[in-house]
Amino acid sequence: MKKIVFPICISLIAFASCVPQRLMEETKEKLTSCETESTSLKKSNQEFEAKNAEMKETIAKEQKELAGLQRDTAILGSNLKLLQNKYDKLNLVNDQLLDKYNRMLLGSEKDNAKLSGQLQLTQEQLLKKEDELKALEAKLNKQQQELDALAVELKKREARVNELEDILKKKDQATADLKKKLQDALMGFEGKGLTITQKNGKVYVSMDESLLFESGKTAVQPKGVEALKHVAKVLEQNSDINVLIEGHTDDVPMKGAGEIKDNWDLSVMRATSVTKIILQNSKTDPTRITSAGRGEFFPLDAAKTAEARKKNRRTEIILTPKLDELLKVLGSN
Repeated sequence: MKKIVFPICISLIAFASCVPQRLMEETKEKLTSCETESTSLKKSNQEFEAKNAEMKETIAKEQKELAGLQRDTAILGSNLKLLQNKYDKLNLVNDQLLDKYNRMLLGSEKDNAKLSGQLQLTQEQLLKKEDELKALEAKLNKQQQELDALAVELKKREARVNELEDILKKKDQATADLKKKLQDALMGFEGKGLTITQKNGKVYVSMDESLLFESGKTAVQPKGVEALKHVAKVLEQNSDINVLIEGHTDDVPMKGAGEIKDNWDLSVMRATSVTKIILQNSKTDPTRITSAGRGEFFPLDAAKTAEARKKNRRTEIILTPKLDELLKVLGSN
């Protein structure tokens, strides 16, 4: 950080004496709330992805079981057909024997006994085949019922997975649309201390210190105010977006004696200043916005050079589409 001239230090000290201690306490409470919410969002996102992967794995397993049942059903159907053919042949033989038996009634007692024995054996075989056929038909019907039930459940699970995938696609598309709106609104600022990127389902608007603040100060400069007004209008028109505003500093320690005592103070106050400008220039619901200070602990470039430190002195506006619809679907499962 650049050294602050002695007259400015005196002014800051005088100003700090008017700031209630409660402001510092509220800022720290907001920081704690922000970190908790950030951890919760990451955990929720991991749980959503894990549950989606688990449902896909379950569907693959059930599809494999369904294929196995279909193969078993085909084999049972083939066996049923073979038994039916044997049954028909036995019926034919039975008819032939009955005919022969009738023709041989006038024959010898020996021939009649032999024919009677053959007829009885044939009838016993026929009854046995009938019992086998009935048992096979019952087993086939039971497996068909199981197959139908599994197919219904599989369709339900596929519908849920498709619904989740559709919601995720809509979320990704909403994020891409939001990025495009911001790029259109901030066309004159991109490449001039402002960048817009999309990653991990979020849109990041990163503003260099040179665009927003003088060195060591927390008041936003006019050109920064103009850029934030454009951002505020986009947020006002997209109410289904959560907003996290993070202040970042370099690793050079602050040596202030007033209200700004270290890099934590500086990052928090800068994030708060940006938040206030957005709220003052739009009808954005304040409950959608979280302000946080990160100090020097999340650098873009860890090198100990002037260029790296310049990159790290920034304010990031992180925009995340709300996951209410996705949470509703997961809750119904």
